[in-house]
Amino acid sequence: MFNKEVDAKRALPTISPLDMPRHAVNEASHARKAKFSSHDIVTFLARLFVLICTIGLSWYGATEMYSVLSTNAIAGLQWLFLVLFCINFTWISFAFSQATLGLLYQLWPFSGRRKERDVDGVTAILLPVYNEDPSRIRANIQAMHEDIVKQASGKFAFFILSDTNKADTWVAEEQAFHSLLNDDSAACPIFYRRRYDNAERKAGNIAEWVTNFGNDYECMIVLDADSLMGAECLISLTRRMSADSSLGLIQTLPTIIRADTLYSRIQQFANHCFGPIYASGLAAWHGGSSNFWGHNAIIRTKAFADACGLPVLAGKAPFGGHVMSHDFMEAALLRRAGWGVRFDTDLTASYEEAPPSLVDVIVRDRRWCQGNLQHKAFVFAKGFHFATRLHLLSGIMSYLSAVFWLLLIVVGFALAIQAYFVRPEYFANPSLFPTWPVFDFEKARSLFILSMGLVLAPKVYGWLAAMLNIRRCLQFGGPILLTLSILVETLLSALYAPILMLAQFQVVYGVFKGKDSGWKPQSREDGATPWKVAARAHFGHTVFGVVLAGGALFLSPELFYWSLPISFGLILSIPLSWLSGGRKRGNVIRYFGLLRAPEEKRPHPIVVLQHRYSTDLAQPRFDAALPSLTRLMSDASLFYWHLAQMPADESNKAFCRAWICAEWQIMNSENINSLLDHLSEKECIAILQHRTLMRAMRKYLPDNKQVMENSNKEVFA
Repeated sequence: MFNKEVDAKRALPTISPLDMPRHAVNEASHARKAKFSSHDIVTFLARLFVLICTIGLSWYGATEMYSVLSTNAIAGLQWLFLVLFCINFTWISFAFSQATLGLLYQLWPFSGRRKERDVDGVTAILLPVYNEDPSRIRANIQAMHEDIVKQASGKFAFFILSDTNKADTWVAEEQAFHSLLNDDSAACPIFYRRRYDNAERKAGNIAEWVTNFGNDYECMIVLDADSLMGAECLISLTRRMSADSSLGLIQTLPTIIRADTLYSRIQQFANHCFGPIYASGLAAWHGGSSNFWGHNAIIRTKAFADACGLPVLAGKAPFGGHVMSHDFMEAALLRRAGWGVRFDTDLTASYEEAPPSLVDVIVRDRRWCQGNLQHKAFVFAKGFHFATRLHLLSGIMSYLSAVFWLLLIVVGFALAIQAYFVRPEYFANPSLFPTWPVFDFEKARSLFILSMGLVLAPKVYGWLAAMLNIRRCLQFGGPILLTLSILVETLLSALYAPILMLAQFQVVYGVFKGKDSGWKPQSREDGATPWKVAARAHFGHTVFGVVLAGGALFLSPELFYWSLPISFGLILSIPLSWLSGGRKRGNVIRYFGLLRAPEEKRPHPIVVLQHRYSTDLAQPRFDAALPSLTRLMSDASLFYWHLAQMPADESNKAFCRAWICAEWQIMNSENINSLLDHLSEKECIAILQHRTLMRAMRKYLPDNKQVMENSNKEVFA
């Protein structure tokens, strides 16, 4: 049975619009809204430390490599090798400097807690979704909702903002969320909106909410589909924002949970063990000019509306068009407008999930790479803070570093081939003295050890920080399991690193060739990778590894051993990719107690609550195998609720082929099964988002469920 008045109810509050002007790439910066404080001195000293440490190490590495390459003068490809080495060495020195700063902050005993103040008004919690599993999202919302009602009733409101463009997933969302929605402002209302035109992707989804509803909410907390946050974290975010009127955004440090596969467990362990070290270093030198990661953060709504209308870049994709990695740019625009952007690493109960397999990471990297490379248009644009420019450069380098690493390997092999086949030209220049191509192998070995030390130091820092905190050490399983876990993580990361290097090189190459990555939903399932998929994804990597190892062995046994850390992982890329996904493979590591995260032994109450709801929803309440329209027409309550959410049709029927075809099919089909036999996906979507077509679909409802339009005008108003 259904109640037509309940089912006719809109799933959104009254519109309360905000203007959100679109900004240009080049604009003047605004005066900083925060007054000078002691935090600025600390930030300056932190930046000075990172700068001196990075420059000092880079200079030392460059001079040592110069000595390695030639005791007299550098000739030929050696110059190129030196330049590539300097770029790579500077990059790892920068990461090492930040990690070292983070360790110092972790061990500093006098760090104070951020100021907080009571909040007036309601904070919106935005949950953008795009073709995701709605049952997982529902479990997260139910857990957070219950926690909020207990601790901060009347202070928050959920908005599920759907950009889903698949008919089956759209109806599944409505089936999952319909019974969850409410407008109880005294507790915690939950609203739902599906956007018909998902222009500008997630950034456009958020902007559309801001322009329609943002005026009623002082702040908004932006989540991802896999985000989970405890009420105490949500409350602290709002109180901290209230305590500092100069802040535009506070980013939390999301902790990875629910990692069941081998690859996700590697990421989860690194996130728990080493992540706080890196994060503390970042927060220290970022100060009030930090970054935004797109989720698990609070934003001042009106500041966002005024400052964050993203520009449209000149040209076509992949470099032109709408900004893909919007989060970095939104933080940059807030900072340009004078608002502070802060990274608070001390807040707990902020969670996310990791991609389940290596293939899923590579798919995600395609999108992230294109978005980061787009930022080249802003690096030298007018009005941005120097820290912002460094954030953008770091994002670009996170992908170009793979290119520089691969080029370093290729040029190194070219030098080895040159030494093997080409007779040296000792008197290339008119001189009485020959130019000897000499390599100092002792210095080369020392420099290699130093490079590995810089790369591995953050892992040692994570181990040290955990060992000095007995409680934290025990959460990882104790000193022995912690040490073994770090060794296993280091070994596996070393095997996967060259595969990621080559994959990221291919991604960068594709972007520069003009390939658009598109917009694919993030995989959050088991992640089991079939052998065929792994072989297709990594056949080229395997061939490259075999050629690399074979060529090195032919040239020199010593070169073969030097290249083994790279070639070994590439040769094994197919089985390594297969091993990376799948719960059964991940459970082997879990069985031995390795790569354990603290949350696994003593999960936070919000994680326990989410697991309970997730278990309850494990058995679906509807048959997901049935077509979307079959499911919708079998539930009159859902049908009329769906109809009530629909806006009036625009008068563009003549230009919508799917609309015209769907209308003809509805008129000439005797039953729902006959209709579905002839409908395409686009025609299904057309029916679901046009009121005229949905009204016509009422003939497929059971006779006792049909409601005549003239007796139920409130439904169609």
